[in-house]
Amino acid sequence: MADFELDPAFVATSHKVADLPLCEVRLQDDSRYPWLVLIPRQPDLREIEELDTAHRIQLMEEIVLAGTAVRAVGAALGLAVDKLNVGALGNVTAQLHVHVVGRRKDDPAWPGPVWGHSPASVYSTEALAAPIAAARKALKA
Repeated sequence: MADFELDPAFVATSHKVADLPLCEVRLQDDSRYPWLVLIPRQPDLREIEELDTAHRIQLMEEIVLAGTAVRAVGAALGLAVDKLNVGALGNVTAQLHVHVVGRRKDDPAWPGPVWGHSPASVYSTEALAAPIAAARKALKA
């Protein structure tokens, strides 16, 4: 996937976790939520429908795997996940990406969406190691 370029917005708001067969996996830089972002490593994608059938199936498999990893991140942070939210919005950053967010009934945005709720609570450098390690272990990456 040589022509793939990650939108700079992802670099500014997330941390690389791993590469799966299709997607780059990133930890969203908001410590209030166990939150991974999957970005298919193919150039110029905006919509899921632009993936061929095999890649759409692969994306779904990676979303399910990311859900397991989000639960592991939540456990590492002491934030048990009550519900997984999955969304491919792209209203702000058009590059195709899928958010997999672990939600809990006591999180700051519950039951509403996390987007635009309030400013992110970014991870400290020291706090990044545990959630990234948990995600990598769950992803087998």
